[in-house]
Amino acid sequence: MERESCLAMLVVLIGEVVLLGCGWWLPSLVRNGNARQFEEAAWRQLWLPVVPGFAVTAWLCGWALTQPDPVPTRAPISLILTASTFALVFIRAAVRAAWSLVVEQGEPGSATVGLLRPWVLISPRLVRKLDDRELEAVLQHERAHARHRDPLRIWLAQFVTDLLWPWPQAEERLRRWLVALEFARDEEARLAGVQGSDLASAVVTCAQLRAAAPVMPIARLASDESVVRQRVDWLLGPFSYSQAQEYRNPRFVSRLLGFVLVCGLVAGMTTGATVIHAILRFAP
Repeated sequence: MERESCLAMLVVLIGEVVLLGCGWWLPSLVRNGNARQFEEAAWRQLWLPVVPGFAVTAWLCGWALTQPDPVPTRAPISLILTASTFALVFIRAAVRAAWSLVVEQGEPGSATVGLLRPWVLISPRLVRKLDDRELEAVLQHERAHARHRDPLRIWLAQFVTDLLWPWPQAEERLRRWLVALEFARDEEARLAGVQGSDLASAVVTCAQLRAAAPVMPIARLASDESVVRQRVDWLLGPFSYSQAQEYRNPRFVSRLLGFVLVCGLVAGMTTGATVIHAILRFAP
């Protein structure tokens, strides 16, 4: 069979087994520091279960680079059928990701849309119901979503969660991050000078206009009812500007983690090219 076909089959088979083995993980998420730090912690927990899958993929790619094309050994039909079964999970995730980009999103109220170049949408109905201060609060909240490219992050988070189907822990990690995301953007809006009461009033008004919708690559001002209540209570409560401002720029940490990830993938490919032959001799 062709080397690329063999590689794809092995990535689907072994990679999905690794993902299923790691998808059950759901550690506790303790809130300490400000809302943006809490959001970053939830974001990391969302991605940690799929890191072993990336490592296995790099390992197999390194092995494939040393193999002849076509691969002389034919894969048994049982292996092909098993890989095809696991491929359904990848197909499901891809279809749901594509569908979220084209499905009708209904009344947006206020939302940030656009994967690569996000922009803010505010419906005329919502504008008519808000005063000037509440409208400015909405704009500050949505601009914070746009600065961080949250629609793209939501789209990627949903795709990763679908790869870990059917674990309910994966859905719970996504839900916790989405909640933390809204609190983090509320905090940024308040640091920009927005009053908590104005933003709370806007959140309630937007929630009254918005119909329930599945997770899509858009960042909305309002979410489900229980989260809206939590946010309103937090926005109307005391706000510590000193604690909220104790936030280090995450660019250095993000670049460092990206560098470590790239080095790990390169090391995995190198290991796959040199060591996997000895390991595969003992495989059935």
